[in-house]
Amino acid sequence: MPEQTSNRLANETSPYLLQHADNPVDWYPWGPEALDKAKAEDKPILLSIGYSACHWCHVMAHESFEDPATAQVMNRLYVNIKVDREERPDLDKIYQTAHFMLSQRSGGWPLTMFLTPDQVPFFGGTYFPDAPRHGLPAFRDLLERIAGFYHERRDEIERQNASLQSALTGLFSPRGHDPLNSAVLDTVRSAIAQQFDERDGGFGTPPKFPHPSTLERLLRHHAQTHDEHARYMACFTLEKMARGGLNDQLAGGFCRYSTDGQWMIPHFEKMLYDNGPLLALYAQAYAATGDAYFADVAGRTAAWAVQTMQSPEGGFYSALDADSEGEEGRYYVWQPEEVRKLVPEEVYPVFARVYGLDRGPNFEGRWHLHSFVTPEQLAQESGTDEATIEAMIEAARAPLLAARDKRVPPGLDDKILTSWNALMIRGLAVAARHLGRSEWVDAASRALDFIRAQLWRDGRLLATYKNGSARLSAYLDDHAYLLDALLELLQVRWRTEDLVFAREIAEILLAHFEDSEHGGFFFTADDHEALIQRPKTFADEAMPSGNGVAALALNRLGHLLGEPRYVEAAERTVRLATTLMDQAPMAHASLISAFEEQLYLPKLVILRGEAQRIETWRAELERDYAPRRLVFAIPADASDLPEALATKAPKGEAVAYVCTGTRCSAPVTDLDALLE
Repeated sequence: MPEQTSNRLANETSPYLLQHADNPVDWYPWGPEALDKAKAEDKPILLSIGYSACHWCHVMAHESFEDPATAQVMNRLYVNIKVDREERPDLDKIYQTAHFMLSQRSGGWPLTMFLTPDQVPFFGGTYFPDAPRHGLPAFRDLLERIAGFYHERRDEIERQNASLQSALTGLFSPRGHDPLNSAVLDTVRSAIAQQFDERDGGFGTPPKFPHPSTLERLLRHHAQTHDEHARYMACFTLEKMARGGLNDQLAGGFCRYSTDGQWMIPHFEKMLYDNGPLLALYAQAYAATGDAYFADVAGRTAAWAVQTMQSPEGGFYSALDADSEGEEGRYYVWQPEEVRKLVPEEVYPVFARVYGLDRGPNFEGRWHLHSFVTPEQLAQESGTDEATIEAMIEAARAPLLAARDKRVPPGLDDKILTSWNALMIRGLAVAARHLGRSEWVDAASRALDFIRAQLWRDGRLLATYKNGSARLSAYLDDHAYLLDALLELLQVRWRTEDLVFAREIAEILLAHFEDSEHGGFFFTADDHEALIQRPKTFADEAMPSGNGVAALALNRLGHLLGEPRYVEAAERTVRLATTLMDQAPMAHASLISAFEEQLYLPKLVILRGEAQRIETWRAELERDYAPRRLVFAIPADASDLPEALATKAPKGEAVAYVCTGTRCSAPVTDLDALLE
C-alpha cells in the first residue's frame, strides 16, 4: 500500500483544514488555483464547509474523506475544496443560504455543496453517510449521480443558477418601509413569549440553543417597561441552562447547544462565541435581580475562558472539540463508582442526588452531570441549610476536576479570531462592570492589545491569527463586535487610545462596508475578493447580527463624540431593516435593541476628576441594570481627548455630566444628587 502523502491543506494554518491534510482526497483550499482548475477541466466543484470542533464533520471525514475508494471518486469527478467556516464566514453565509433555497431545509455543518466552475451551487446537503441511512443516499453513489447530472443537463443547471442568483440578490438586498414605532418592542416580546418553554426554559423545540440576543432583549424590555414576565422568561432560562448539562458543572463554560429540551445532553463542543455573550448575560441577570447564583455562573464562565482559552499572547482561542479519543463527550462523562472513590464519603450522597448519579445513565451508558435538584430544594428535603449543601458540592469539584484533567482532553482549535475575541472582550468588560472584578478587565485589555498588535495592519483589520501569522481581510462582524467591545471596555477602564481605536473602526465601517445608497452594512468590505454575492444580512444567527451591533455601537459612539455621521448611519441601517423586523421580530432582536436606543436615546454619564474618586462614583452607578446608561470615568489627567469630551472639564475631586442626545445637565458634584 503506497505511503499516504499530505494534500494541499498541509500548508494552511486552520486547525480544521489541517485535520484533513492527510486525507486521500485531493483537497484544495478556497482560492484561484482550485477555481481556475475547475474552469480549465470543466469539472464541478465539491465544496465542503465545516469547523474543527464539529462532531458530524468528524464523522463524515472518518466515513468518507479518509476512505481511499471514496476519495478516488471525488478526485476523478470533482475539484474538491475544503473551507473552515470560522475563517471564511463570507462563503458560509452565501452557501448556507443557497442550500436553504435549493432544498427548503435548514443547513448546518458539514455543509456539502456542488458548484459549477463559476462558483454557483446547483445541489447541496449537509452530512451524507457512507451507506444509505435515514433516507439519505450513500455519499459515493451521490457523487456519481451529481457528476452525471452536471455533464448531461447543463441547460437545466444554468437556468436554475440564474434563478438562484436572482433570489440571492433579492434576499441580500432588503428594502425598508416607513419608520418603526415603539410597538415593535412589544411585538418582539410577544413573539418570544409564544415560543417560551414554561417547563424547561428556552424557546421552541429541541435542539435548544441559548439565543443570547433574545435573552438580552427580554432583560432590556424589562428595564424599559418593568414587565416582570419578560425578566422571568430570561432569568428562568438562564438558570435552567446553567444548572443543566449544557454548562460544564465542574470547570464552567457552556457547550454549543442541547440535544434535548431539558438542557441535559449537549453537543459537547465549547465555542468562544457562545461564552462571551453568555458571560455578559449572566452578569446582567445578576445586576437585574441581585441573585448571587447568576454572579457565580458568570465567575465560573470567566474563569474557564481566562484559564483555558486565553493564549500566552493575550488573544483567546476559538473552541474545544466535542470529541476526545474519537468519542463525543468522553472527556466529560462519569461512572458513579468513579465519583464515589474521588469525593469525600459524606459528600457523595449529596453530589449524587444533585447531579443524578443515583438515577439511570443519561448518556450512552454513562452519566453527564446535570442538576436534577437545586441545593435549595435538597436543603428543604433534608433539613440541612443551603450553604452547607453548596459547600459539599464545591468540595467535590476539586478532586473531580483533578481526575478529569488526567484524561485525554478534547482538541483545542487554537486559531484566534477577531470577531470572537471581541465578543469575549465585551463579555469580560460587562461582567467586570457589574461584579467589580478588575482581573477580568486585565484579561479583556490583554486581548484587545493583542488584536491591536497582531491583527491591525496599515489601518485595516484582519480576521484570523495562528502561529505568528495574521491573515484574511476582516468582515462586518469583526468591526461591529470590536467597536461594541471597545465601548464596553472604556466604561470599566478609560484608555484614550481605545477611544481612538474605536473611532478608526467606525470610520472603516462607513468607508468600506456601508451601503451609502440604501443603508445598512455589507458583510464584506468594498475591496474584498469578488464572490457570487456580496451579502447584507440582518438576522441574529449563532452570533448577533453584525448590522444590529453596528447600529447600536455607532449610535452610542456618535452621541459620545457628537458625531452625526455615525448616528445617521445607524438610523439608515435600522430603517432599511424595518420590514424584516416587522415580519420576524424574534430573529432580529439585536436590530430591535439598536432601534430602542434610537427611540429612547442612551444616557451618557461622563465622570471627570481624581481617578479613585470617580471610580467610586462609577461603581455606585453600576449597582443596577440600566442597559441604556453608559458611564465613562475619565481621569483628570487624561490627555488628547476629543473636543466633545475635553469640554467636560474636571471640577474638584469629581464631577458628573449627564447627557441625553445633544443635551447635557449642569455639572453635578455630589454623588447623592447624581444617583437621584
